[in-house]
Amino acid sequence: MIVAHFTPAVRAAMAATKTIPIVMVAGAPLQSGFIKSLHEPGGNVTGLSAMDAELGGKRIQLLSDLIPKLACVGVLATTPTTDPFSRPFVADIQAAGSALNVRVAPVLIGGPSELEEAFSDLAKEGAQAVIVQGFFGPYSKRIAQLAIGHRIGYMSNERSTVVDGGLASMSASFPLLYEYAAVYVDKLLKGANPASLPVEQPSKFQVTVNSKTAQALGLSLSPILLAQVDEVIE
Repeated sequence: MIVAHFTPAVRAAMAATKTIPIVMVAGAPLQSGFIKSLHEPGGNVTGLSAMDAELGGKRIQLLSDLIPKLACVGVLATTPTTDPFSRPFVADIQAAGSALNVRVAPVLIGGPSELEEAFSDLAKEGAQAVIVQGFFGPYSKRIAQLAIGHRIGYMSNERSTVVDGGLASMSASFPLLYEYAAVYVDKLLKGANPASLPVEQPSKFQVTVNSKTAQALGLSLSPILLAQVDEVIE
């Protein structure tokens, strides 16, 4: 049994074996080609989708509630060579931006050594906020510093990045997803077939906002906005 976190780990596990059951918690398993369908995965991979490449509209809407007259949102993502998940991640935000009349400016980089240049590019594009791919979560403190320095609101898919100084996050609850991954492990160890064990999606998404960062960016948290927020980091 292999339990894999995020797209790169799932890809590595799939490359290693076609027979050992893999329980994933991945951002976009269908778009990434890991499974044939949510109802019938069809291979040795099953588990949970975090829907991280399907929240573009909700994330841009939250940023619109945070930032008056939001006109341009950046996307900080990897090159597809570094992590192929960037393709569905960026495409979802671009589609949401078109629907909501918000310009989307993607900046694709190969790794953390290019963060400074990436934020310079985002500033030149006039980005008022940036939605950052989960791949860059380990570098959240540096990203938060760069975002504040360029007066750009940093939105991610992890609560921990908001604790580190990011403006906001919206995501499925990863602790709950991993708790439920244990149910899949149990079923598979008892003989369930991963090919026919449906992949489940979260029904609730957690929203976290950092009030200190909002204040530093000159933003106010309205009562309407606070009604949508699960947690405010002071």
